[in-house]
Amino acid sequence: MRWIEATIQTTHEELDALCAKLEALGVEGLCIEDEQDFQKFLKDNQKFWDFVDETLQKQYAGLSRVRFYVSDDAEGEDRLLSVAIDLDRPITTKVVNDEDWENNWKQFYEPIAIGKRLMVVPEWLDPELDGRKALRLDPGLTFGTGSHATTRMCLEALDGMDLEGKRVLDLGCGSGILGIAALLLGAKEAVACDIDPNARQASEENAALSGVAGERFRFLGGDVLSDESLRADLGTGYDLVLANIVADVIEPLSAFVRRFMAPDARFLCSGVIDHRAEGVESTLRSNGFEIIEHRNEEEWHCYLCR
Repeated sequence: MRWIEATIQTTHEELDALCAKLEALGVEGLCIEDEQDFQKFLKDNQKFWDFVDETLQKQYAGLSRVRFYVSDDAEGEDRLLSVAIDLDRPITTKVVNDEDWENNWKQFYEPIAIGKRLMVVPEWLDPELDGRKALRLDPGLTFGTGSHATTRMCLEALDGMDLEGKRVLDLGCGSGILGIAALLLGAKEAVACDIDPNARQASEENAALSGVAGERFRFLGGDVLSDESLRADLGTGYDLVLANIVADVIEPLSAFVRRFMAPDARFLCSGVIDHRAEGVESTLRSNGFEIIEHRNEEEWHCYLCR
């Protein structure tokens, strides 16, 4: 089936009134794109990232518009004409083909071989593993698929470690990928923690997909930087602490992360962009850490510390 995509340019101030009028006219499934909403989202969630793609920012520059779809037939054309008459304003249209919008994104995900022992596998694929452990994920749930440099560097570091029988704590776990990888590589226990309310479902479902759900994989939700009771619940004695987050979290975290660590434990942190690397390295050292391994890929940095 083919559809007519209709686009109405507007302003931020007019958005609510326009949407209300469209809904009153029976138009459903509105898609709203607005620069001010985009900038507010970035500001409100700034602690979750240090880098926003410049191309994405340019796409939203000066933007305020509403899109909707009608069927590409006589009924759809009549509906569109009626809306245009009622609104008395320009509507830009183009014809688009019916596609499987729900599943089309899957074509962009492929298995990723990591180091010598791991392969990150989208859950709908069944590739030849060549003796590797399959880390199966639903990439659509939340951040952490193995394709981003920060996650990939952490996985490569894990792949090179002897994790047999170790206890692992993953702070800012996202999809749960790092804790799950540690379990597949022999760890005894992985505790995952994240402030994102979606992370529990994502990490627990991914653990089940990879066959490591149950007592070995445990999730606790909350903000480890501000919640002392959460820090107490997480406990101590971990052989490896992971933090693939951002510099604004790694720096304050490094001041107290040792309370989670067993003697001779390691702290693996990533998510540090180029212009923050020097400051993070300085903070790690000032908090008593020795950087024993430094990985750098694209504009991102990963540190293994003791």
